[in-house]
Amino acid sequence: MPARTNSGRELATATIEESSMSKVAAKGVSKLLTLVTPWVVGLFGFGLAAALHFILYSPDTIGAWSSVVTVCVIILTGVTYGTSHARGPWGKTHTTASTFLAGVWTVAVVNLGPWHPVLWRLGVVGGITMALSWNIRSVIRLKGWDEPGTATDPLSFLFGRGAERAGMKEVEARTVKATAHKVEGEVQLDHGRHTADDLQKKVAYIESGIPLPPGSITTAIDPDDASKAKVTISDPRVMKRPIPWPGASRPGGSVAEPVRAGLWQDLDELAYTLVGHHLQVMGQTGSGKSIGGAWNLLGELITRYDVAIFAGDITKGDQTLGPMRESLHRFETSKPGVKAMLADLQAQIKPRTNYLAGKGLQKWVKGCGLTYWIVWLEEFPDIFDALSDAEQERFLSMLKAIRSAGGTIVMSLQRSDYSQMPTLARGQLAKMCFGVDSPADASFGLSERQQDAGARPELWTNAQPGMAYLDAPSIPDERIAMPLRTFAWGMKGDRFDDEAANQAMREHAARWPAADKKVDPTTARLSLLAGGTHPRATWPVELEEPHQADPDQDEDEEVRNVAAEYLATDDPDTDVIGDLDDEIPDLPDGQPPLTFAPPEQRMTPQQRGEALLGRLQELWDDGARDFSSGDLKPLWQSTDMSRAWCQKQLKRLLAAGVLGGYDDEAQRYLMPERPEIREEAA
Repeated sequence: MPARTNSGRELATATIEESSMSKVAAKGVSKLLTLVTPWVVGLFGFGLAAALHFILYSPDTIGAWSSVVTVCVIILTGVTYGTSHARGPWGKTHTTASTFLAGVWTVAVVNLGPWHPVLWRLGVVGGITMALSWNIRSVIRLKGWDEPGTATDPLSFLFGRGAERAGMKEVEARTVKATAHKVEGEVQLDHGRHTADDLQKKVAYIESGIPLPPGSITTAIDPDDASKAKVTISDPRVMKRPIPWPGASRPGGSVAEPVRAGLWQDLDELAYTLVGHHLQVMGQTGSGKSIGGAWNLLGELITRYDVAIFAGDITKGDQTLGPMRESLHRFETSKPGVKAMLADLQAQIKPRTNYLAGKGLQKWVKGCGLTYWIVWLEEFPDIFDALSDAEQERFLSMLKAIRSAGGTIVMSLQRSDYSQMPTLARGQLAKMCFGVDSPADASFGLSERQQDAGARPELWTNAQPGMAYLDAPSIPDERIAMPLRTFAWGMKGDRFDDEAANQAMREHAARWPAADKKVDPTTARLSLLAGGTHPRATWPVELEEPHQADPDQDEDEEVRNVAAEYLATDDPDTDVIGDLDDEIPDLPDGQPPLTFAPPEQRMTPQQRGEALLGRLQELWDDGARDFSSGDLKPLWQSTDMSRAWCQKQLKRLLAAGVLGGYDDEAQRYLMPERPEIREEAA
């Protein structure tokens, strides 16, 4: 059996090779016959004219026969003109003139004979000229250069020929708009046989059939007609070099207005509005997703008057977003800091939605009185992994609620598979995909619409940093599969330079500092501004008189909070043994006198607040970056403050943003910055 199988394969291979060779040979013979035919026809015409002379010539009847031959020539010329109506002007003129001139020469030969000194020379020269002209026509026709509409509609010619070679013969393209950098048109597909989806799947073959560079053609579905598609042809090679950043497009405008983050392949500007949805930015290392994506989008956003940027990067720290720190309302680079920021943001969502509801609004709109939030999370998988299970659930809940409260979350990462991005989150994100390593990776960074339309970020990998696809609200359907290139911030000559880019971003951020923006109270409470001279939070804490509530309730709360701590505390000094009735010995000579805590003081609310803040600052100055309620024990040992009262105020300080958050697992309050209370910024 194996031998037979091999023989069968060899036979099949031989048959295929023979068939292929036969097709090649037949095609070559066909082309040769096409070129030889005009010469054969010329010789046949010369012989036919000579034969007619010898058959018809007679001095008595030659006049009548000449008239008959002339009428035949006129009829043949008319038939030629009529049957060549489908040809272009040049084709129609050539075929008609060839028939007419050959007929006139034949009439002359019938009258004077083929060897007349002038006629036979004209026959040779004219015959050669006419044969060569038909050879030229044949070559042009084989190349497809004389198709109807070639000169008047380039898209019809180019796209039609490419589609035919790709197996879609019944396709008609029509130019709608042509500029120096692109051709836009519409394609009429074969009714009942093809749809726009079929055309999108054939794009790579059509590019090969024209031929054009990969990525030259983008298509989109016509929403009004299933038998039509929209098509754009542009040159992807114009995007191979970095494009210098031209500056902010709308400085002082609203976040509700589009941002300009780059240029499309047809060199039109990208106009993208981030309000009202979340965004995933994905690309492999070196593809430009941070500098190209983060810097261009945030570089535009920080120039808008009604937006605040809250950013986190616990992987690269200051490397990516550090140069724009001065323009950010809050930038966290530690796990506790990012966790606290997310918790603080979530805590302010309900007050914001209540505010909007009070104005009769279902979502944030320009001029509503709230500052729009952009929450930018670099290397998102590391941030999400740092959250506890409960914190992850709260984050996903915030993802669903923050849009209506006036916020957008941007998650930047290298590969958005199930292990890096929660499925629930991925389904709610617009997609911006930079270069990736493979088609498999591309499937995680592109929307289904982009994949169906033939987007191929794997063609770039990280060799063309800044190239990307974008599918998001405000992006036209015909552009979701069109490549774009983000701007390069730092250029030396025609090359990108890291140091120049960092300097350019620092200077830009300094011109648009977050401290200069007037924000709403919910935003002010969460802001941790760069530097130290700007107010970084408002403290709307109400310091009520102690023990105004039910004393038993306070006592119960205090017992609940401290019971576990005191029950688990070991004896600090097992060598000291005593009883209530034991005598207290005097101190040996030379020992300092005993000191006792001062008597309980009756303090005003302001004094209690200052004492609490002073203790927190003391802990910070001693190097503590987190603390437990037990660290505040000196307050209720030496003043009239109770533990329950202190815990109540700590919760208010958390809500006001004075503290950085609370770690549920460690049960400790976070202090990423030195606690301070300032008046709300104007």
